[in-house]
Amino acid sequence: EVQLVESGGGSVQAGGSLRLSCAASGNNVSPYCMGWFRQAPGKEREGVAARDKYGFISVADSVKDRFSISRDNTNNTMYPQMDSLKVEDTAVYYCAAHDERAMCLGSRRLDTTPYTSWGRGTQVTVSS
Repeated sequence: EVQLVESGGGSVQAGGSLRLSCAASGNNVSPYCMGWFRQAPGKEREGVAARDKYGFISVADSVKDRFSISRDNTNNTMYPQMDSLKVEDTAVYYCAAHDERAMCLGSRRLDTTPYTSWGRGTQVTVSS
């Protein structure tokens, strides 16, 4: 089992940047698939970006060209870099992980279903 703790959320003006982090700890500190998801008020949780432990990445179309994701396997931490933030990016951002390799391919990485470990989330608020 892996425990995930997010940090780095906050308030920023539109056009600004934020870098979140997700630290993994516990018995499985290097899960095969790690992803970022977000949930805005009144909306379903959606995938933002995800990465397997070998560097293959999927990014949602809604944030492509603005968000990137990296993973430092030496300290078991994942970092999404969010640039050119928009008001519609306001949401609670969650880190998640799972070990199902078959479900960590292509767009499947952004599906919430296989993710078994979740952090508590960090709020990101973008103002105009």
